Amino acid sequence: MRISRRAQGIAPFYALEFGKHAAALEAAGHPVVKLSIGEPDFGAPPAVLSALRDVTDGRPLPYTPPLGVPALREAIAGFYRTQHGVTVDPARVVVTAGASAALVLAAAALVDPGDEVLIADPSYPCNRQIVESFGAQVTLVPTGAESRFQLNAASVRASWSERTRGVMVATPSNPTGTSVPGDELGALCDLARERGAWRLVDEIYLNLSDHDEQGRPPRSALSRDPDAVVVNSFSKYFGMTGWRLGWCVVPEDLVPVLERLTQNYFLCASTPAQYAALACFTPESLAVCEERRVEFGRRRALVLDGLARIGLPVPVPPDGAFYVYFDVGATGLTSWEFCERALREAHVALTPGRDFGTRSAPTHVRLSYAASTDELREGIRRLGAFVRGLGA
Repeated sequence: MRISRRAQGIAPFYALEFGKHAAALEAAGHPVVKLSIGEPDFGAPPAVLSALRDVTDGRPLPYTPPLGVPALREAIAGFYRTQHGVTVDPARVVVTAGASAALVLAAAALVDPGDEVLIADPSYPCNRQIVESFGAQVTLVPTGAESRFQLNAASVRASWSERTRGVMVATPSNPTGTSVPGDELGALCDLARERGAWRLVDEIYLNLSDHDEQGRPPRSALSRDPDAVVVNSFSKYFGMTGWRLGWCVVPEDLVPVLERLTQNYFLCASTPAQYAALACFTPESLAVCEERRVEFGRRRALVLDGLARIGLPVPVPPDGAFYVYFDVGATGLTSWEFCERALREAHVALTPGRDFGTRSAPTHVRLSYAASTDELREGIRRLGAFVRGLGA
């Protein structure tokens, strides 16, 4: 059987590969602390679980409209209004089979073969793999601690070419947990728009961001660029990873395009998941999710303190998501060697920088603090003993 060049060119998602190795160790009787996967340990809010039980009572569950259940699209639009102060027409909301499907639909709608797309290095690998699958030439724009490992208007301007057709931004970012400052994000979007390029902003972790001094949640990119394509998910803030449910907000002209693509690619997102997700937007569920966001802040503090004591520096402390991107250069190991040996010798699963780019990949490792407090404490203890052993 001849395998397509597209499939041959896709690299593994190393976070999942390390997860497979961790599972094999556990099967052999070695308890592993899993800090490699960005999966909240809380699960869906109780009201959402109750709603799922109600909707799976034996009633028929037919396809929904391709763009999603109208009530859910309205609820998502209301979420932007109440949480972010942005008015979004529900007709511009597209419910998808996870944020990954939203990215596939957006790439199918916007990318032609040979188009250049600018993405930060480091960044979430699947974003660039998806646009490359549609023929894009991805340019990974080097970033560093000075720019919070994020794109800014200056780096986008410096990397721009006559082939540039789009810019992808994730704020907060996976793997760094850092956000693009609001004014900088606006300037970046203005630059791309003025040059006729599309802007796709991954806001999957937006509602896990720190609030400002007045207690206000972060603003969506839509407040600065109403014509950006914004992608979000029920997986992270609402803890519904396995439900495979997400959404995107798109300009009005893209709505019929994404409807046709959805009809052909996915038909629709999961019917029971959509109806159950309506319970995400009740005051009860939002209060639960806010409590969990605060708990992630406590876990972050625990991890940052622990890494500092071990002597593993974090160049830019995160302000959102649930990731810490730390530097292992002083250990004398590459990030890949560090993760391999930490898993094999300390039974702690982490993710090497190779997943996320090239510039900081050899020296940086991602840790997910989506695990429980007990697991995090144990993981830090094991990493401390591992690093001390390297010094010995």
